[in-house]
Amino acid sequence: MKFNPANTIQDLQYFGEFGGVNPSISDSSTYTFLSAKTMFDTFEGNADGCYLYSRHSSPSNLYLGEALAAMEGTETANVSASGMGAITPVLLQLCKSGDHIVSSRTIYGGTYAFLKNFTPRFHIETTFVDITKLDAVEAAITPNTKVLYCESVSNPLLEVADIESLSKIAKKHGLKLVVDNTFSPLSIAPAKLGADIVIHSLTKFINGSSDTVGGVVCGTQDFINQLRNVNDGASMLLGSTMDSLRSASVLKNLRTLHIRMKQHSHNAMYLAKKFEADGLKTVYPGLESHPSHELFKNMMNFEYGFGGMLTIDVGDIDTANQLMELMQERNLGYLAVSLGFYKTLFSAPGTSTSSEIPEDEQLEMGLTDGLIRFSIGLDNDIQRTYQIMRQCMEDLKILEPAMV
Repeated sequence: MKFNPANTIQDLQYFGEFGGVNPSISDSSTYTFLSAKTMFDTFEGNADGCYLYSRHSSPSNLYLGEALAAMEGTETANVSASGMGAITPVLLQLCKSGDHIVSSRTIYGGTYAFLKNFTPRFHIETTFVDITKLDAVEAAITPNTKVLYCESVSNPLLEVADIESLSKIAKKHGLKLVVDNTFSPLSIAPAKLGADIVIHSLTKFINGSSDTVGGVVCGTQDFINQLRNVNDGASMLLGSTMDSLRSASVLKNLRTLHIRMKQHSHNAMYLAKKFEADGLKTVYPGLESHPSHELFKNMMNFEYGFGGMLTIDVGDIDTANQLMELMQERNLGYLAVSLGFYKTLFSAPGTSTSSEIPEDEQLEMGLTDGLIRFSIGLDNDIQRTYQIMRQCMEDLKILEPAMV
């Protein structure tokens, strides 16, 4: 039977402490033991079902982690206080001084800054490559390389990673393939395609209400145990712990993710087709013009679509800013970073979420200053949304008035 991530979430059954349909929230920072020996065993990691201290783990965090592991098809998962709180411990757990990482060049700006500016302090170097060129990926690997890092669908250029092929390269050279799947939950299942570790910023589509910051690492039980180890676990020692109240909130929202992703994808596809037909430079994996359209189709779970992210290029930053301000004024969405909200969010990534990348590197990778990144919302009447968006573009002379 084909893996269906929404079904695996649906099939999980939790009961609250008093029989509630939602698991009870563990509102404790520390936990008691009936014997001193059990406390010792828990410190040593040898007491299943016992909780020590909420920085290490909590029942609420384990409930959410179990659901996310089921969604991604991994053995287990560890939730964290942010997406960066998931990414950074993974890379520091896998690499030591003198090691090397090969990373996609188009990644979230925070991840880029961590790899470019922070990890060199620990003598961990990164080579950034065009992840769509497999020969360039393999050519960048050195004897010290430990990690191959990419995003399923890159932020913000929406390049698509060939996860199966990257997995083969990683296995050939003894590397760990780490994939950030934030832009494509449910649509793509990286672990089923060969990724060793799957990361999400829970802040985005998975939570979906822009009221919580969180992250998750999905992987093997052995690797998650390493992250949580009290002696040398990066997640444990760096302390990027998710609060139990937030875990419970994300778990509730996760149960509607399949419905939301279908609508995000439906609306994004509609707008992408309209924008492209209008002559706008439009990038969306669902368009046949996207260079990796067929690759995405071969990897995807079709019922969840091509995702809710698209970009258009309006030529320059002044025009981009004017358009975004006008769209916000006309209640089409918000001029804001992040994604996955019920309203459409738009930003110019070159001066916001990707501003950590130097301008010359932005130009080299095709990140122009007129690029607008859209996280398409859950609008019920997407035709109406398009008409108002088009009117904004006509008013700013980006498009000529439509022929009646």
